Amino acid sequence: MNKLNPSSIKLIEEAVEGEYNFIKKEEIMEENIITLTIDGQEVKVKEGTTILQAAKQAGIDIPTLCFLKDINEVGDCRMCIVEVEGRRGFATSCIQTVEEGMVVHTHTQNVLEARHVILDLIISNHAKDCLTCTRSGNCELQTLATKFNVLNIEFEGERTEHKVDDLSPSIVRDFNKCILCRRCVAACKNVQKIGAIDCINRGFESCISTVGDHSLNDVNCTFCGQCIEACPTGALHEKETINDVWVKLKDPETTVIVQTAPAVRVALGEEFGMPIGTNVVGKMVTALKRLGFNKVFDTNTGADLTIMEEANEFIERFTKNDNLPLITSCSPGWVKYIEMNYPELLSHLSSCKSPHQMFGAILKTYYAKREGLDPAKMYVVSVMPCIAKKFERQRPEMKEDDLYDVDNVITTRELARMIKQANIEFEKLEDSNFDSPMGEASGAGAIFGTTGGVMEAALRTAQDTLTGKDLAKIDFEQVRGGEGIKRATINIAGKEINVVAASGLANAKIILDEIKSGKANYQFVEIMACPGGCIMGGGQPIKSSKIRSEVDVRKLRADALYSIDERSIVRKSHENPVMKKLYKDFLEKPGSEIAEKLLHTTYTKREKYNI
Repeated sequence: MNKLNPSSIKLIEEAVEGEYNFIKKEEIMEENIITLTIDGQEVKVKEGTTILQAAKQAGIDIPTLCFLKDINEVGDCRMCIVEVEGRRGFATSCIQTVEEGMVVHTHTQNVLEARHVILDLIISNHAKDCLTCTRSGNCELQTLATKFNVLNIEFEGERTEHKVDDLSPSIVRDFNKCILCRRCVAACKNVQKIGAIDCINRGFESCISTVGDHSLNDVNCTFCGQCIEACPTGALHEKETINDVWVKLKDPETTVIVQTAPAVRVALGEEFGMPIGTNVVGKMVTALKRLGFNKVFDTNTGADLTIMEEANEFIERFTKNDNLPLITSCSPGWVKYIEMNYPELLSHLSSCKSPHQMFGAILKTYYAKREGLDPAKMYVVSVMPCIAKKFERQRPEMKEDDLYDVDNVITTRELARMIKQANIEFEKLEDSNFDSPMGEASGAGAIFGTTGGVMEAALRTAQDTLTGKDLAKIDFEQVRGGEGIKRATINIAGKEINVVAASGLANAKIILDEIKSGKANYQFVEIMACPGGCIMGGGQPIKSSKIRSEVDVRKLRADALYSIDERSIVRKSHENPVMKKLYKDFLEKPGSEIAEKLLHTTYTKREKYNI
């Protein structure tokens, strides 16, 4: 166990003691303004503001590690300690509220020395394989070590070795890189209301794990990946499968086809230093072609196909007033959640496969026959913002004639790694277009990537079908926005349709409880596992706690998708020429026998714990 000298022990004791030197105000009067001084600068803030927030308002940076705005504000790591005149010990700025006349110092010699000791202790029990870690260059612990010039570890000692949990198809859990910040626990327990992970054991043996210390693969984890997005280090990351893709790309006997989800194009650029929400679709297509994919297609086309089938399914149920509400099924984390927690409501789930699964099925049937390809020698890769798609693609329901619809799923982050491995200068690439004939999509397909988008896309097709008219009003702004739950009543063909769009599994629980209790009268429900929808999926570029507290990442990415929709010539799925030809030549009509066979599935009860 690491040994501390007396002065270091005193600094840590003062940091811990300082946590209790405050009274947190629960009831805040917004009109009360507090005046305090931070580093010699007078600052005026609302009563109830924390020192960390006040410092940020004044443009003063205080380092944090465990802090995650609105998710994990507990002051565990103590990196944000400051000195307050007239008080003993240090104050933990992320939870200490301001007081009138308070004088705060954020970088005295004592504060800097204490932070250095705290950081030293954290690193001393951390795996130091930074060069080969997936988070190298985007690790908050690494950033702080550089910032505080940690060149050696003073408290080297015995380091606890932990097993690596890599049994699930989606998530790898490596506690050797965990710093016990509990951000992942807060995301799982407080944001998603799952509670698959928590802190177990005590003292030096403390670690983040599951019930019984079992694999994530065997407990109530939905593989949403929000824990990965919250993690400041490489303790949690997606199960990488890009080596399998490289092998297939080198095989001349295999036709390797790639499809990209709508949310990927408005986030991929962030991995190359571009502003959040930049639409890099043209450069992305060029990069994929340079990587060697035989064909580059757009999952938005699959989204249009999903709408064709799902809108038809909704219209059938609505006109018959049968088995309502219809609940969307394109989010695999959400599907796993309802299978485990509300199996009695599974009949309400749409039978439609998700867009990339539908598209994979069409590629290995219709497209393969059209192009004279052997489906057994086709390898379909989906680039997704979601790690639950890795789980979804290997479900036994997602195969036909012993062939999986999709053979591999890689995340937005994994695609960025492939581009970097190929030494492609992404920012300098020219724009290219998706390959035809499976690369054409509507604006409705694009907005699938944000919460409310599936609902809006389906309503565009449903209203035209129910009215028999090509209606000009196609923007359903009632289901747009960043709220976790958006309820609305839509009037179509003289009939009122009660709809709700929810994102985040905590909000999904609220809606399902309303349906189960009979308190709600919804006809159409959209649920996405990740807060904000796919644009905030567990496979998207990871943003530090500092960026997440300063920038509305969700809005910037969502706005980019709505911009794609607004600029599209075709904005309704049923008007996509590819859809018209596909149904004319192969599928016949939505809900046909061949469509049911290839594009629809069923879901069944799943046990929460497989221990």
